[in-house]
Amino acid sequence: MYTTLIEPAALAAHVDDPTWVIVDCRHDLLDLGAGRAAYAAGHLPRAAFVDVETQLSGARRGPDGAFRGRHPLPDKDDFIALLRTLGVDAGSQVVAYDAHGGMYAARLWWMLRWVGHEAVAVLDGGLPAWQAAGQPLVTDAPPARARGDIAARPALVTTVDVNAVLHNVEHGGRTVVDARAPDRFRGENETIDPVGGHIPGARNRFFKDNLQPDGRFKAPAQLRAELGVAVGDPRDAIMQCGSGVTACHNLLALEVAGMPGASLYPGSWSEWSADPARAVQTGAP
Repeated sequence: MYTTLIEPAALAAHVDDPTWVIVDCRHDLLDLGAGRAAYAAGHLPRAAFVDVETQLSGARRGPDGAFRGRHPLPDKDDFIALLRTLGVDAGSQVVAYDAHGGMYAARLWWMLRWVGHEAVAVLDGGLPAWQAAGQPLVTDAPPARARGDIAARPALVTTVDVNAVLHNVEHGGRTVVDARAPDRFRGENETIDPVGGHIPGARNRFFKDNLQPDGRFKAPAQLRAELGVAVGDPRDAIMQCGSGVTACHNLLALEVAGMPGASLYPGSWSEWSADPARAVQTGAP
């Protein structure tokens, strides 16, 4: 069973295994059609495509009309229905990939753990590593699969809501870690959310710092040393980013490092900053 990362050679050995489900998660936050277009131009054999914007996210506003962020979690039943459509069974090995160092694939990895499915991994280095290993891409649609039988089981991960983050800002006790680029964390060059800055007291761990220059994850020992400084005790950490996507990359890195237990704040900065009554901090921490 692969539960964090998988190398291209290991995936290639199982690419025709009917018990494995391969999922293309390519996306672009500023060009919402880019992922699907890239998939059509060439993808891993037997890979299905999922859209981060519409399939791995839910309604932006809750029943009370409150804004929940740009990529709030979908209803669990809706997500299970998607997984069944992809052919995911209770015993399936799922592999997620993208072309961005796991930036989007980690979201699917975390969400499968959210519904209690442990056998899910991210292709280390993504599509570039697959091609560098001499493995092929195809343009044909994946073969039809029987509907999967996966059902929600107890979650392997935890979340916190905006009220818990607000309580933490006011009373402390947990470390909030922001996965966005340092300039956005400081409130500079904000091009996605209407307000720049960060949650008061948060620390910054840019998700790309989890990667080597070739786009593969750093070794567990190196991640453990670096994340130990930024995160501290992961059991007391809240991971967030702009909208709950790249925070999952830091959560994956923590698992690779052998440091489980951190919680995800799904609404992240996009939800937090939508209410002017919530405090905003700018500059370095």
